[in-house]
Amino acid sequence: MGKDSEFYKDKSRNQKLQLRSLIRQLPGPAVDYIYSKEVQAQPSTLISYCYDLLTFFTFLQDNNPACRNIEIKNFSYDILAQIAPEDVVEFQRYLELNIDRDHPHENSKKAIARKMSPLRGMFHYHVLHKHLADDPMQLVPLPNLKKDKNIVRMNNYEVRAILDAIEQGNEQMSERQRKFCLKTQKRDLAILTLMLGTGIRVSECNGLDLDDVDLTVNSFNIVRKGGGQDVLYFGDDVAQVLTDYITTERAAMHPKEGHEKALFFSLQGKRISVDAIEKLVKKYAKMVVPNKKITPHKLRSTFGTALYRETGDIRLVADVLGHNNINTTIQYYAAIEDEHNKKAAGAVDYKRED
Repeated sequence: MGKDSEFYKDKSRNQKLQLRSLIRQLPGPAVDYIYSKEVQAQPSTLISYCYDLLTFFTFLQDNNPACRNIEIKNFSYDILAQIAPEDVVEFQRYLELNIDRDHPHENSKKAIARKMSPLRGMFHYHVLHKHLADDPMQLVPLPNLKKDKNIVRMNNYEVRAILDAIEQGNEQMSERQRKFCLKTQKRDLAILTLMLGTGIRVSECNGLDLDDVDLTVNSFNIVRKGGGQDVLYFGDDVAQVLTDYITTERAAMHPKEGHEKALFFSLQGKRISVDAIEKLVKKYAKMVVPNKKITPHKLRSTFGTALYRETGDIRLVADVLGHNNINTTIQYYAAIEDEHNKKAAGAVDYKRED
């Protein structure tokens, strides 16, 4: 149960193995930097850092004549000392768009800023420890990111519409699609109702075991993003759809070995994956709100905004959503303020008689 379950033990072990594999591909200066972040960062974050640094070193190997015949593993401090701000700017352009068929990609400014973060951290770390004299990153401006306080979320009508689409189908569905959706109707309804009713992350939903759910007091245990455990409570609507799913579709399932404890299954009898949850959310959302890009995280935004609207308590929203920093939660407050501004636009009518 919780982080002591076999699922989370396996997940943690696989992440550690993946991280070790990536570290073996990195040069010494990058490895030292990754090791320096181990106490602060989660394995998933360090894995992302490794991929981003490997992308940079691969770029140097392919585009910098001084690095062309050197294996990435053998990149030294001397090579890092030769990196100029112009090289970093060129790397940013490479991240923005590359049409090379071996490594095609395109990234937004936000994604570029995120991928540049471990690179900035690595150079700063080695200058601070006097392994390098200069930091080329200091002369490279960050991408200009405009803050957008408009959060993509669903209104009450859209929430009802997406849940109705699961229960009753949609006119856009073919007969074949309708029959296929019936196979997982109760599961899909339980997943979306649970996420919309509690604001849990898709990874938290994917990791739930049957034993984590207590239908006597309407609560469940989850493992948060940072690895901590929490207990959340849900209302009667969520309890009803969960009970319906557990006693019907789930009870009839023949799970694969090693997946018996999972709360939500795929049609193959395995624990449903994060990708599968993302796909089913997008599938139903596309039917009823095609003008909005709805993802599992947008279900979380929908819940957070609705909870703040009902309670006006930003700290309560932060606690329930599991935000360590309340500034992360302020975005929901900003969204409500935006709604207030829109209402104010039509509130005054000077042509109306008193």
